[in-house]
Amino acid sequence: MRVLLRTLFVTSEDQYLSLEGETVVVRRGEDKLAQIPLHNLSGIITFSYTGVSAALMGKCAREGIALSLCSPQGRFLARVVGESNGNVLLRRTQYRVADDPGQSCRIARSMVFGKVYNARKSLERTRRDHKMRVDGDRLAEVSAQLRNMLTQIQREEQLDVLRGIEGAAATAYFGIFDQMVLGNRQVFAFRARSRRPPMDPINALLSFAYSILAHDCASALESVGLDSYVGFLHRDRPGRSSLALDLMEELRPCMADRFVLSLVNNRVVQEEDFEYRESGGVFLNDSGRRKFLQRWHSRSGEELTHPFLGEKIRWGLVPVLQAMLLARYLRGDLDEYPPFLWK
Repeated sequence: MRVLLRTLFVTSEDQYLSLEGETVVVRRGEDKLAQIPLHNLSGIITFSYTGVSAALMGKCAREGIALSLCSPQGRFLARVVGESNGNVLLRRTQYRVADDPGQSCRIARSMVFGKVYNARKSLERTRRDHKMRVDGDRLAEVSAQLRNMLTQIQREEQLDVLRGIEGAAATAYFGIFDQMVLGNRQVFAFRARSRRPPMDPINALLSFAYSILAHDCASALESVGLDSYVGFLHRDRPGRSSLALDLMEELRPCMADRFVLSLVNNRVVQEEDFEYRESGGVFLNDSGRRKFLQRWHSRSGEELTHPFLGEKIRWGLVPVLQAMLLARYLRGDLDEYPPFLWK
C-alpha cells in the first residue's frame, strides 16, 4: 500500500478497501491499516482479490476518482468511472472521427509513428551506451528496419495495413529486445513476448508496466473530456479502453520498456521478487510490486523537455499532455496530432 503522485496503490492480495466518511479505509481482516482522505487522491489502483466496497465505488465515481481493479499479477480487470467529463461536443467529434476510417487512420498513423520512432530510439541508445556489451550489428540492422517502416507509416492511409506495419515493427523490436537486457541474464533472459500469462520475469515486468501505463492513459483521457473506450487504432470492444491503448502505444518503448530495463539492468529486482506458478506463468509478488511502484514514482517525478511543447515537465504528466494535444486536434486547434517523440 502506497500513495504516489496522488494515486493510492494497494499491492497486497488480502487488503480490502471501504468508505468511511470522506476517507478510504484499507483493512486486512478486522485490522485497519490506513485511512486516507479522498480529497488527497486522484486515483486508486488495487491488486487485491478481496475487493472494494460498493459505497467506495460509488463515491469514487461521483468524485471523479479513477478506480482501477487489477489481479495481483497486474492484469487489468475493470475501471469504475462516473459521469463523463468535458463537453458533449468534443465527444461527439471523437465518435464521428472514430466512425471514419480515413480520419481514424490519420490519428492512428501518428501514434504508430511515435511508437516505432521511440522503439528505434531505445535501440540506438543501447547501441551507443553499451557498444562493448551488445551485438551492435544486430541492433543496427533492426534499427534500419524500423527507420524504413517510419517512411511507410507516414504514407499509409489504410488502417489494416497500418496495423500490419505496427505488428511487423513490434516483431522486429522484440526480436532484439534481449540485447538490451544486461543484468543477470540467467534469470532475465528474454526470448519472446508472452502474455496471459507472462512466461518469464521480463514479460511479468512488461505486463505489469503496461497495466499501470494503461490506467494512467485512461485517467488522462477522461480528465480532458475524451471517452477512453472509443479508439482509432484499437477498435471498439466491450470492456476495453481502446483509446487508452491507442495513446499508450507511443509511450510503451520510452515509459514502460526502458523502465523495465532499468529495473533489471540496475539489479533493482531479483529472482525472489517473482512468483513462479506450476502452469508456467511468472508474476511479480508483493515485494516485487512494491519495488516496482517505488521506482515508478521516482521516475514519474523526473523532468524532461516535452518534444512538441518545448517545456520542462515531469514524466508522470506525459500521458496528460498527450491527451490534451489529442483533444486540441479533435477540436480543430491543431492540424495534426503530435505524437510524443522521445529525445
